[in-house]
Amino acid sequence: MDTGLRRYDEIIEARDETVTAIAFERPGIHGFLHRPETANRDGLVLTHGAGGDCRMPLLTAAAGAFAAAGVTVLRCDLPFRQRRPKVPPSPAGAAADRAGLQQAVAAMRQLVPGRVFLGGQSYGGRQASMLAAEEPDLAAALLLFSYPLHPPGKPERLRTEHFPRLKVPALFVSGTSDPFGTPDELRGAIALIPAPTRLIAIEGAGHDLKRGRFDLGEVVFALLALVSP
Repeated sequence: MDTGLRRYDEIIEARDETVTAIAFERPGIHGFLHRPETANRDGLVLTHGAGGDCRMPLLTAAAGAFAAAGVTVLRCDLPFRQRRPKVPPSPAGAAADRAGLQQAVAAMRQLVPGRVFLGGQSYGGRQASMLAAEEPDLAAALLLFSYPLHPPGKPERLRTEHFPRLKVPALFVSGTSDPFGTPDELRGAIALIPAPTRLIAIEGAGHDLKRGRFDLGEVVFALLALVSP
């Protein structure tokens, strides 16, 4: 029986056959738009981590899974990546990266009449969550792949100051071998969020979510279930 579980590399191998997207360019926005054949009213903005860009295989595969469920998806580069293709972000540019996400959400609102979700991997997910804490009406829910709870080896340096101000549902997807935060550490931190949350732990996966088996269909279902009436 097909359980729906796939290794990360199996998901990536299939992406070119299952995902179609068009380039999306607006002032301050660079990325790719996935328009489902049969769209519902919802949209999702997804962004990348510190070492990647919006072409990351995981984001591409996730966008395809959400588009298959009727959600319009925009994969976008953060401003730091638009400026320099290879250089990692700096703390001084974090506010500009959040402003770039805000622009992307505004663009998505012009494309869909319904709810807009916001998410990303690692650094991108952290900036998305900080933006949602600053702007509680910005997004209907958050999708956070590999949230960087703390620097590796420094569990005392938690990145949770904004969690008590998050008023929107949040779905965390994290590997059990992630040095940036174990599932148990994440569960304790997520308890600070005064909104519905769920954690999907990917057995055997690290921060990049490779070497694990997971079902992107479950991720889609879990996010939509968090916002269901």
